Amino acid sequence: MTATNGKHPETEVQPRATRRRFAAAYKRKVVEEAAQCEHGELGALLRREGLYASYLTKWREEYATGTLSDKSRGPRANPDAAEVKRLERENARLQGKLKQAEAIIEAQKKLARLLESGQEDETL
Repeated sequence: MTATNGKHPETEVQPRATRRRFAAAYKRKVVEEAAQCEHGELGALLRREGLYASYLTKWREEYATGTLSDKSRGPRANPDAAEVKRLERENARLQGKLKQAEAIIEAQKKLARLLESGQEDETL
């Protein structure tokens, strides 16, 4: 290693690998082309396109079921997110009302016990 500025050694930074993405049209073209291949030509097709056989196997299954499409990776957005938020707010509001109702019922029970004990004192 040689130093370019005299102080620090020169370092080589490897570029970060990125996942290859294939368009649905490209996948369809490769699957259809693979279907046309004679015995022994499939390997040449895969080498020419720089693909793995596992890609082709998966794409063939998707092609057969009609689900071959451009897929994005990662979590899917929840289309009902606004409804979920609304229901969470309503749930929190109802929980507060329930606590309030339980406190009122508890107070009524205490009052009823006090009144009962007061009536017992009067009868004695």
